[in-house]
Amino acid sequence: MKKILLIAVIALTSVLTASAQKFALLDMEYILKNIPAYERANEQLNQVSKKWQAEVEALNTEAGTMYKNYQNEVVFLSQEQKKSRQDAIMKKEKEASDLKRKYFGPEGELFKKRESLMSPIQEEIYNTVKEIAELRGYSLVLDRASETAGIIFGSPKIDISNEVLQKLGYSN
Repeated sequence: MKKILLIAVIALTSVLTASAQKFALLDMEYILKNIPAYERANEQLNQVSKKWQAEVEALNTEAGTMYKNYQNEVVFLSQEQKKSRQDAIMKKEKEASDLKRKYFGPEGELFKKRESLMSPIQEEIYNTVKEIAELRGYSLVLDRASETAGIIFGSPKIDISNEVLQKLGYSN
């Protein structure tokens, strides 16, 4: 009997504790769309990316042209000339590959540029959300725009996206 009573008390306590927690939702995509600095940073990243992509493509095109010329002239070349041309083509392809990795690799220039432009904006949003959550007593704030959140329905009453934007100075 004592075990059943103890289990009932623990279950009741956990139910009351769970219902006492407060949650909020926000839409990070909506917030970011309404921050001009984010849009400018995105545009800057796109421009830099296109410029770097053009550099890589130029090297690849050059390697392709070298290969076509080699194929057209291969019957007239000595073994030594063939080897020399093949080495030059491989060197150009490697140069293009290295440049691509330098710009677009996991720790590449684009990653560093994105980090330097986006981190301050994300940090400001995080601090604002944290401030609102602490002020209102939210135990958890979920991003409804996130693919991993798995939110099927969220009441607009608990969406704090506009409040975050207002606190950041971007009234809507």
